[in-house]
Amino acid sequence: MNSINEIVNVNAFYFLKGRQFRMLPKQIEFGNTRCTFEDGFQYLVRKGQHVIKLFDMTDGRTIYRLRLENDSWTLVGTRPA
Repeated sequence: MNSINEIVNVNAFYFLKGRQFRMLPKQIEFGNTRCTFEDGFQYLVRKGQHVIKLFDMTDGRTIYRLRLENDSWTLVGTRPA
């Protein structure tokens, strides 16, 4: 994985219904780059009482790992799809 660790802006979201209602990022901006996602999934990491949400999202060519922690979005890294 190509490590980036940069704060990003999430411009759009989409929502999944199922057993649990989930919100996933649809589009992000960082630097001069805008990425729109086609698909992805979310998983949780617990550290005691603290929960971090991780998202692996793809635009069809690249997988973007995002972290949502304390209402702040971070692009952790990327790798080829």
